Amino acid sequence: MKIIGIAAGLHAGSFINRLLGAAGGELPDGVGFTVWRGLGEIPPYTRGPVPARARELVALTAASDAVLLTAPEHSLLPDELTYALDWMSAMDGLAGKHVAVMSASARACGAMWAQAELYKHLQAAGAVVMGAELVISPACPHFDDDGHLTDPALRSQVRAVIAQLCPSEVMEPALSL
Repeated sequence: MKIIGIAAGLHAGSFINRLLGAAGGELPDGVGFTVWRGLGEIPPYTRGPVPARARELVALTAASDAVLLTAPEHSLLPDELTYALDWMSAMDGLAGKHVAVMSASARACGAMWAQAELYKHLQAAGAVVMGAELVISPACPHFDDDGHLTDPALRSQVRAVIAQLCPSEVMEPALSL
């Protein structure tokens, strides 16, 4: 099984970028995970020739079994994420694709609003959407020096989102403690 990860954060050290990386570390053995880092370079959707970054994203998505997306800490989606979703939608890159969304915010409403907005775009593109709001403060230390999640409750929440993407026969060994 292959999963592509997309963080809706444009800053390398942002909380949701770190959360996506940590989530990749929670995947069971045998599940491939690739983080697409081209969001900051994707142009708005236009008819005509498809830019290299859009082709790259659609090819990675087509070659994956699922997508794991982290939404921003605030209620507005970055324009670049909207552009990426527009390109994937126009090229049927998300049609029937399982997409799990995680969002994090210090305020419950921020995560809820970001996810609701993201769900609209994903569902319009034909994606099978699932996910959970992780209402946690990005200011608190949740990662060790290697980028792994330190809080067992948060790890459990992240694994629950991942379990929605992975078939039970893949997940069971990783989740049994």
